[in-house]
Amino acid sequence: MDGKDFLLALDEMLELPSGTLTGNETLETLEGWDSLAVISFIALVDEKLGLVVEGEKLARARTVADLLALAGIAVPA
Repeated sequence: MDGKDFLLALDEMLELPSGTLTGNETLETLEGWDSLAVISFIALVDEKLGLVVEGEKLARARTVADLLALAGIAVPA
């Protein structure tokens, strides 16, 4: 999964129109970013990439780019 595909998956997860997220957004400004979204993100990374996201690191994430970094994916250009 590349950065573009991952952003599209995040759009879907957050119920945003496809192509909304670019990686520059701050999580606190995203209406759908809540405790359920955090759990959904953890599940997405596990299901699509087979990775376990550490709760401490996720708690420090402030931007969509930070989420991509946790998943080991570069922000698309």
